[in-house]
Amino acid sequence: MANEEREIEIMDSTLRDGEQTNGVSFLPHEKLMIARYLLSDVGVDRIEVASARVSDGEKDAVRMICNYAQQHGMLDRVEVLGFVDGKKSVDWITECGCKTINLLAKGSLRHCQYQLKKTLEEHVSDIKSVIAYAHSKGMTVNLYLEDWSQGMRDCRDYVWNMVDSLKDEGIVRFLLPDTLGILNPVNTYEYVKAITDRYPDSKFEFHAHNDYDMAVGNSFMAVEAGCSGLHVTVNGLGERCGNAPLSSIHVMLKDQMHVKEHIDETTLMEISNIVAGYSGIAYSPNTPVIGENVFTQVAGVHADGDNKAHLYSNALV
Repeated sequence: MANEEREIEIMDSTLRDGEQTNGVSFLPHEKLMIARYLLSDVGVDRIEVASARVSDGEKDAVRMICNYAQQHGMLDRVEVLGFVDGKKSVDWITECGCKTINLLAKGSLRHCQYQLKKTLEEHVSDIKSVIAYAHSKGMTVNLYLEDWSQGMRDCRDYVWNMVDSLKDEGIVRFLLPDTLGILNPVNTYEYVKAITDRYPDSKFEFHAHNDYDMAVGNSFMAVEAGCSGLHVTVNGLGERCGNAPLSSIHVMLKDQMHVKEHIDETTLMEISNIVAGYSGIAYSPNTPVIGENVFTQVAGVHADGDNKAHLYSNALV
């Protein structure tokens, strides 16, 4: 398929993974403001707004966001991360008015063995029970394969057996996180291509972390390898070194890959400033796309070339 025929979904996790940035905690009304702007102005396809069962304040925020989304016909674009915990997460999410659960399963043998202390078969049975209960409540189910990148590296048969066991359970999307940010563009392509080729009828999305400063490059290669969606956060907020920044992913898809997505580029500065204000974490002047230095040239030879024939301009400037 030619790139210009492809459409990539963008799921923004600023209000869930972004809020896991050290020292960041959004108030309910701040979460609502960010959610409204992302959905109605920026144009991300979906937003992940919380983890289930965190706190009463989180529940209030999710309710407010879901009420807004319901009133504007966008409830199907709001998602909450839930856990393999019987009925607890599903009930919590349902009480908030949300209709989509991003269920967190273990995507590596080590996580299954040492954190859950369960066999793959036991874990799959537990997952199926939660999926069935969520479906009985009329919910859409996406499935995170937590630590998927190390799962593919260390025990690929575990990943295959997991997906083989669950691919016919009504999961809309499999979400592939590089949980510890260990990937590079080469093995990102290899791992994503392997899973998309093996399961051509399933949808896969890539969730990058930026520990080696490769979140954007890895996201590029995930799309090249067949992923149909990417996960982002505003200003790259997130655990440890953060996630792939919304602004960078947008220009990567538009200018470098020439694929279709729905982001309104004119809103990126505003949403970055809103999130910087609420989070207390400013972005640097040399931040790609949104930093003030993007639009400056200091070297004399550059200024001369621009004045004569825009010789030092690119798609960003």
